[in-house]
Amino acid sequence: MAATGRARPRARLVGVGAYVPDRVLTNADLEKMVDTSDEWIVSRTGIRERHIAADDQATTDLAAAAVRDLLQRTGTDPGDIDLLIVATTTPDYVFPPCAPLVATMTGMDCPAAFDTNAVCSGFMYGIAQATGMVESGIARRAVVVGAETLSRIIDWDDRATCVLFADGAGAVLIEADEGQPGTGVIGVELGSDGAGRSDLCVPAGGSRAPITGDTPHTDTCIHMNGREVFRFATRILVESSQRLLGEAGMTIDDVDLLVAHQANERILHHASERMGIAPDKVAMNLDRVGNTSSASIPLALADALDSGQLQEGAMVLMVGFGAGLTWGSVLVRWEPRS
Repeated sequence: MAATGRARPRARLVGVGAYVPDRVLTNADLEKMVDTSDEWIVSRTGIRERHIAADDQATTDLAAAAVRDLLQRTGTDPGDIDLLIVATTTPDYVFPPCAPLVATMTGMDCPAAFDTNAVCSGFMYGIAQATGMVESGIARRAVVVGAETLSRIIDWDDRATCVLFADGAGAVLIEADEGQPGTGVIGVELGSDGAGRSDLCVPAGGSRAPITGDTPHTDTCIHMNGREVFRFATRILVESSQRLLGEAGMTIDDVDLLVAHQANERILHHASERMGIAPDKVAMNLDRVGNTSSASIPLALADALDSGQLQEGAMVLMVGFGAGLTWGSVLVRWEPRS
């Protein structure tokens, strides 16, 4: 892949694909594992079931399945993809990254391929990176994947987190297009605040705290300060959206569909009420898939498409937020390939 100095195109979102593992873990199953109940989980999170990867499935397997679904839905030859970005916080290995492996697994012809990690905001950062590379002329056709096997970093004795997180993958196709202004990816807003790093983290496993024989298992799992994360999420979802809409000269009334990170039903309800967007314009599927981190937005987008909630020409506002702390919003017109 190389820049050629050609005229700068627009980045157009033309397709979406998804995959969740076959195994379903219900709230009733969790009642047998920890001190919890279906009523407690549903009332606090909105989640009723989630999907868990098989023992022989890794993040690249989920990502590759989502990419294959995307290529099939859009009728795209894998050899035509010249950029692949995988957003994940649960890679197969420390290195190599997932993206080159997924490219080979799906038959792509040596595209530029790399991973990005902004946790639950990762898919938004991946969209921003792909948009910049397409609009600069470096890439012509890019696939962005959000994929996670969070079940591998869950403390299954911690009822505060084990009821939330799950596995899955979603992917989108972004193409260069000579469309008019107001089409394709219209705007992006990204940000971070490292002061909240301890509110949502995995304490051990990196260079600051390598895993040793003395490392407690719980330190290799997700730790979350639920109260602080809720406060951050409900605030930043609204603020990031408003900043992006303001820059685009739009209001929430111009948005046909809000696709936010599927973290918690109460967060989504609280934020959407503050934003003044009607419930039927809010995509929500976490009751069936749980919190899949970087995979949640493309999974919700695919679900909205399959259910008829996402229509051609719709103005879509996607918002991610999570560990880092990080956030990101993308405003895009949905223009599927005919």
